[in-house]
Amino acid sequence: MTRLSHLTLRNYLIALHDVAATAFAFVAAFYLRFEGAEQFIERLPLMLRILPYFLVLAIVVCYLFNLTTTKWRFISLPDALNILRVATILATALLVLDYILVAPNVHGTFFFGKVTIILFWFIEITSLSALRFAYRYFRYTRVRHHARAEDASPTLLVGRTADAEVLLRGIESGAVKRIWPIGILSPSVADRGQLIRNVPVLGNIDDVEDVAADFARRGKPIARTVMLPSAFAAEAHPETFMMRAKRLRLIVSRLPSLEGGEAPRLAPVAVEDLLLRPTTTIDYARLEALVKGKSVIVTGGGGSIGAEVCQRIVDFGAARLLIIENSEPALYAITEALAARQVEARIDGRIADIRDRERILRLVAEFKPNLVFHAAALKHVPILERDWSEGVKTNIFGSVNVADAALAAGAEAMVMISTDKAIEPVSMLGLTKRFAEMYCQALDHDLAQGRARRMRLISVRFGNVLASNGSVVPKFKAQIEAGGPVTVTHPEMVRYFMTIREACDLVITAATHALGAQRSVSVYVLNMGQPVKIVDLAERMIRLSGLQPGVDVEIVFSGMRPGERLNEILFASEEPPVEIGLAGVMAAKPNEPPMQALKNWMVALRQAIEADDPATIKAILKDAVPEFGSNAA
Repeated sequence: MTRLSHLTLRNYLIALHDVAATAFAFVAAFYLRFEGAEQFIERLPLMLRILPYFLVLAIVVCYLFNLTTTKWRFISLPDALNILRVATILATALLVLDYILVAPNVHGTFFFGKVTIILFWFIEITSLSALRFAYRYFRYTRVRHHARAEDASPTLLVGRTADAEVLLRGIESGAVKRIWPIGILSPSVADRGQLIRNVPVLGNIDDVEDVAADFARRGKPIARTVMLPSAFAAEAHPETFMMRAKRLRLIVSRLPSLEGGEAPRLAPVAVEDLLLRPTTTIDYARLEALVKGKSVIVTGGGGSIGAEVCQRIVDFGAARLLIIENSEPALYAITEALAARQVEARIDGRIADIRDRERILRLVAEFKPNLVFHAAALKHVPILERDWSEGVKTNIFGSVNVADAALAAGAEAMVMISTDKAIEPVSMLGLTKRFAEMYCQALDHDLAQGRARRMRLISVRFGNVLASNGSVVPKFKAQIEAGGPVTVTHPEMVRYFMTIREACDLVITAATHALGAQRSVSVYVLNMGQPVKIVDLAERMIRLSGLQPGVDVEIVFSGMRPGERLNEILFASEEPPVEIGLAGVMAAKPNEPPMQALKNWMVALRQAIEADDPATIKAILKDAVPEFGSNAA
């Protein structure tokens, strides 16, 4: 409820309207009931004495039921129900006044009577509603007029009517502009022949050519289509629709999912939208309960994953956020992006390298976080195969620095973003990440043995995220725009894909489990769905660009790179999966070595790095992670 100190002049004018409407209903009901009767003159003095007190009650009731603070422009069914509640409460107050207070003690008979009270109830509803809905209709017609006056594009909406209704409301409110919906194509048979907010359902998604031709014959050609979330379901065949729309030269946009509470907006359709499996249903209340009011640190906050974690952290109500990033441009970009959103969280960004142990310890100690999300890492597989020592410095020693700093600062939990490549690793990326996981597991295990558990340390593994920096989708886009060729390493190469948003939400979900009652798990694995064949992805992207693979754009197989494998795996043979009862998240059975062994390996690694001895580095890491099978030189 809005505080009284936040009320504006508009709110006071609304309150004045509601007082006037209630006074009118009160007097009108009384007049209609007793017009021409001697009782009217007799009762008038007492009625006028009662009226001011009744209006004060009306002001309070209207405020409590949000009539004073609701914008008339967006009045809807919940507001109509509130008007009914207000009228009912005020009528009940008259009933109590008439049957208990006034009639028996003062007037000797019923003062208002049941007929008067019923009349008041109907007139009060009408009086409170009339101007509100008249204004709502005025704004609705004005938006429609402006949309046509501004040469809004005649648009087909594609998807189920429930999704279409959300977009139509956005158009009516002015949130979505410059499109004029003329019809809906729905995959649901039950929607056929229906009208949704005065927009007809014209047919199935497959009818797009016939519908477009019909409007063209009438001299009202369709300019664009908007694909709603339900249009991207597998059974709707979104790729086929995209090809048809391109042949018809229609502009194709999409309405993103509103699951996270986003405002309606249109965006271009990207290949990522067509790769999506059904996304996991996220319990946002659970995530908000973890983050709200907390102080949070995100390392690597300027990268693709780190930046999205920062966005979600402030969305879920963090009080303070410290972003640690060693790239100045990346740090500037994420802090500016968050500042532009005018979020309530206090946001600070610091340039720091997680390899710099003393600076990380000092920064984290000064900030005193509740939660630490560790996303900083070197992640490019072929580059790390050439520069082993750099991967060890960042992914191992940098992670150790962050974990130790979080523990020293008294954090509740540290969450390390890991990778599916850490499972039976064949690359330096996977190997260094697995070693970092082992350190976190061992430290978490040691803390669990103490009397008072001070902190949880967990690792969350997942595969490729769509459109992240360095991922295959942006690379293929650039190659297609350049006319090809599109380079694929191997015809049988497959990978798991997930959106950045879903991955980050599930990472936070894993943290909620780690801090819950079940505290025996320290490595979590996200459910990545079905793997995607990379050559199929390349062909799909070429077709979505209106081109033919092998004709307009060639696909060239460049050969597997050092550290790559054909198929990613989700669980190692020695760490079987454990069901934890969370949708989209599984766990790996703990398999951690003693902390002392890890410390001995780290001492040896430091010495090998200082001596620039790759052979010794490899030998130490193979000793620490026996399942390592890298074929890198």
